[in-house]
Amino acid sequence: MSNQKGKHDAGQGAGTQADKFDDSCPAPAPESPLQHSVQALNNQVHSVFYAARQALRHHASGGNVLIFATFLALVVANIPAISGHYFEFWEQEIRLQIGNFNLFSHSGHPMSMLQFINDALMAVFFFSIGLEIKREVLVGELSSFRQALLPIVGAVGGMLMPVIIYLAFSMGTDFTGGAAIPMATDIAFSLGVLSMLGRRVPLSLKIFLTTLAVVDDIGGIIVIAVFYSTQIDGILLLYALFLFGVLLTGSWLRIKSKLFYLGVGGVIWFLFLNSGIHPTIAGVLVAFCIPATPVFEPKKYIKQIRSAIKNFRQEDDETLCRKSILSKEQLDWLKQVESASDKVISPLQDLEDTLHPIVNYIIIPLFAFANAGIFLLDMDPMSIFEGVSLAIICALVIGKCVGIFLFSWITVKLKLAPMPEHSNWKMMASIAMLGGIGFTVSIFIANLSFGSMGEEGASLLSHAKLGIVIGSLLAGILGYLLLHRTLPKQPVDAAED
Repeated sequence: MSNQKGKHDAGQGAGTQADKFDDSCPAPAPESPLQHSVQALNNQVHSVFYAARQALRHHASGGNVLIFATFLALVVANIPAISGHYFEFWEQEIRLQIGNFNLFSHSGHPMSMLQFINDALMAVFFFSIGLEIKREVLVGELSSFRQALLPIVGAVGGMLMPVIIYLAFSMGTDFTGGAAIPMATDIAFSLGVLSMLGRRVPLSLKIFLTTLAVVDDIGGIIVIAVFYSTQIDGILLLYALFLFGVLLTGSWLRIKSKLFYLGVGGVIWFLFLNSGIHPTIAGVLVAFCIPATPVFEPKKYIKQIRSAIKNFRQEDDETLCRKSILSKEQLDWLKQVESASDKVISPLQDLEDTLHPIVNYIIIPLFAFANAGIFLLDMDPMSIFEGVSLAIICALVIGKCVGIFLFSWITVKLKLAPMPEHSNWKMMASIAMLGGIGFTVSIFIANLSFGSMGEEGASLLSHAKLGIVIGSLLAGILGYLLLHRTLPKQPVDAAED
C-alpha cells in the first residue's frame, strides 16, 4: 500500500475517461504525447490505490462476518440442547483417501474436523498472509524503509509489551508457555471497527494499522516456527526442503503456472504436517516462491490488445452499439483480450486477490465458529479476573496499546519516521488501542500452547479463549470510543477516501 498523494487527480482522470464512452460510441479525441503520458500515469496510480482500497474493504467487511461467527459460536456452545452436538461435530474424522493413503492424516491418524480447520485451512490463511507480506515488501508500505519504519517499530513494541505483561502475571504458573498469545493484532476485526467510523478515518491511519498487523503476523509466524514445532522427522523435512528448492528454481526460471506452485506447495504442506514443523509455515514459505512478475510485460499486453481491437472495423460500430450477439470471430478476438489481461497480472497479485474473499468470508469465520465456542455455564465468573484470562486481557488491552504508542512516539520524536498524514497523537493512541484486538492468531497460538496438555490444558485453553474474546472486545470498544472522540467530526477530504 502506498502514499495517497495525487489520488484525487488520478480518480478524476479515470472518471473523465470513462465518461467518454456512451451508447453512441464516439471516436476518442486525439491526445498529444504529453497528455497520453499524464493519462497513463494517472491510470497507473489510480489502479494502485484501487487495489489498496479494495484490500482494506475486504478486511473491513470480513471483520463484520468474523464478529457474527464469534457471537454465533458463543451462543450455540451455551445452549444445552445443541451444545453437545456442536462440540462433538468438531471431533468427527475427515478423510481424503486413495487406497490406504489419507491426505488428511497426521502421524498415521485421520485429522478431526477441528484439526483440518486449524492445520489445513489455516495454512491457506497463512499462505495469503505470505502473499500479502511479499507484495508489501516489493511494492507496498514495507518497500520503503522510511515509510515502513513507524508501523514496524510500533508492531515490535506491540509484541514486546504484551509478552512482558503476560510473563509478569504468569511467572511460576502452569500457563507461562502461552506468552505469545497476546502478540498478534487481528487485521479483519480492527479494520472492521475502523469501517464503522466511515470517512472520518484518514486513510494514512488505516494503512498504518494494516501494515502494523502485517508485521505482527510476521512475528507470529516466526514464533510458531521456532517454538511450536514438535519432534522433527528429518527425512520428511529433507523431502520438503527439496521441493521448496524446486519451487525456488521454478520462480528463478520464470515459471508462471499457478497450478505448479499450488500443486508442489500442497505436497510440502503434507510433509510439514507429518515432519513436526507446523504446517501453516509451509503456506508462508510457498507464498514467498510465487512470482511477482506478470507473464506479459505491459508493452506486449498493449500490443496484443491493439491487435485484437483492430479486428473490429469502424463499420461494425453501429452493430456493436445495438448490443447484438457477438459473432464467433468477435468472440475469439475478445477472448484474446481476456487472456492477455489475465497474463498481465502477476501470479502473486492474482492469487492474493482470488484468496481474499475465500479467506475473509469462509476460512476465518469458520475458524472463529469452530474455536470461539466456549462453554461458560460451568465456569466461575470470577475466574475472568484471575489466572490466564486476566493475564491475556491485561496484555491485550494495556500491553498492546502502551507498546504500540510508546514505540511509535519514540520513533517520531527521534525524527526517524514521520507521523501518518492528517493524524495526531490522540488518534495514534486510539489506533494503538485497536491494536489490542488479537483474535484470530491469538486463538490459533492458544491452541498450540495448551491444546496438547490434556485435561488441564483444556481448562487453560477455555480460559485463554475467554480472555482473548473479552480482551479483544474491550480493546475494540475502547478503541472505537476513543476514535469517535478524537477523529474530526466531518469526513476527511475525498482524496483520502
